[in-house]
Amino acid sequence: MLEVRAVTRMFGARAAVDGVSFTVDGPAFVGIIGRSGAGKSTLLRMMNRLTDATSGRILVNGRDVLALRGAEARAWQGRCAMIFQQFNLVPRMDVVSNVLHGTLNRRATLATLFSLWPRADILRALDILDRLGIAEQAAKRAEALSGGQQQRVAIARALMQDPEVILADEPIASLDPMNAQVVMDTLRRINVEDGRMVIANLHTLDTARRYCDRVIGMRDGRIVFDGTPDQLSTGAARDIYGADAGFNEAATSTAIPADTAADAAYAGRLLA
Repeated sequence: MLEVRAVTRMFGARAAVDGVSFTVDGPAFVGIIGRSGAGKSTLLRMMNRLTDATSGRILVNGRDVLALRGAEARAWQGRCAMIFQQFNLVPRMDVVSNVLHGTLNRRATLATLFSLWPRADILRALDILDRLGIAEQAAKRAEALSGGQQQRVAIARALMQDPEVILADEPIASLDPMNAQVVMDTLRRINVEDGRMVIANLHTLDTARRYCDRVIGMRDGRIVFDGTPDQLSTGAARDIYGADAGFNEAATSTAIPADTAADAAYAGRLLA
C-alpha cells in the first residue's frame, strides 16, 4: 500500500506540490495528468527520493520513505524504479550494459568501474530485453536505437531492479504515436502480468483513459480530480487544465489508434 499524506514541496514562496494526499492499495496503474507546471514531476521525484519534501509523509506498507537516510534511502530507490522522458541512458554504451546498470545500487563500485557483471545478471538482462521485443539490439550502442527502443531499454533497466513500484515521468512525451503505443503497451503488460504498481505522469487524456485504472488530475500543485477513466469527463478535463468552454480534447491527444482487441485482452487478464 502506498499512502501520500499532505505532501508539500516549496520552491521559495511557491508551492510546486501543495498538500497532496492519496492512497493506492495494490498493483494499480495510476495516471497523473495535468498541464506543464502542475507539480506532476516534482511529486514523482519526491516519491523516489530524488527531491526532498518540505512537509508531509509518503508511507509504503506503513513505512515513511521520506524519513529514510543513507543506505536505507538507496535501498528504497532500488525498490522504486524511475523511468524518465529523456531515457537517461549512456549513449555510447551497449544496450545490455545500460540494462545492467539497473543493478548498480547493490554492486561494489570497483566491479562496476570495470564492467564485471555476474553471468546470472547478464542472462537476466537478455531475458528482459527479449520480453520487451528488443533482444536483437543487445550489442548495439544505445545511441543507435530509435526513441521507442531507447525507452524500452530504460524500462528494461528499471525491471533489472526488480522493483515493487515503477514511476514513469512523461514516458511517451518525446515519442511518435506508434512508439508511444508500444511503450504504453509495455508498461501496461508489466503492471498486469507482474503485479507491479505503475504510476505514470501523462499529458494526454486519451492515453490516461485507455491504459490507466485510475486517473489523478493535478492543477497548480493540488489534486483537482481523482477517479476512474470513465469519470474523466470533458468538464473534469477543463477543470484539470484550467480551460474554458472552448477546450478541445484533441489538443491533448497522442493519436494512438484504438485497439479494441488489445483493450479487451487487458480487461480479461485483469478480471481473471
